[in-house]
Amino acid sequence: MNDFNSTIINEFRANNGHVETAGFGKNLVLLHTLGAKSGEPRISPLFGLADDGSWLVIGSFAGSPTTPAWVHNLRAHPDSVAVEAPAAEGIERHETQVTEITDADWEAAWAKFTAFTDQFVKYTETAQGRKFPIFRLTPKS
Repeated sequence: MNDFNSTIINEFRANNGHVETAGFGKNLVLLHTLGAKSGEPRISPLFGLADDGSWLVIGSFAGSPTTPAWVHNLRAHPDSVAVEAPAAEGIERHETQVTEITDADWEAAWAKFTAFTDQFVKYTETAQGRKFPIFRLTPKS
C-alpha cells in the first residue's frame, strides 16, 4: 500500500470516518477486496456516495487512462467484498453485494458524481476516452 493510501486510511479510522485530506470529508469508504491474481487482502480508500442504503464508487483513478486495480479485484472476487463507511456513530463495516452499473443506468449514476463535484468531469480530459466503471456496494442482509 502506498504512503498516501496509508495516510488516508489512518485518518479515516482515527476520525470516525471523516477525512480532511484531499477534501473527502465523510465521503470516503474503505473498500476491502481480494487481489484479482494474488487472492491477498487489499484495502482501497475511495470516494463513495451514499445512495439508497448503498454506496456508489467510481473507477476514475484520478483521470488515468488505466483502470484501477481495485476494479479488477471486484470483478474477480465479487463475493469477497466489504466496506468500512462512516456511520451516525463512528465507522461500520459491512460485507457487501457488488453490482456493476450497466450502460442503461450509467448516465444516471455518473450524474450523481458530477453533481457532487466537477472534478470527475475534469478527469475525463486525461482518461483518453476510458469510460469509468461505477459499482453499487449494497450491504448484505
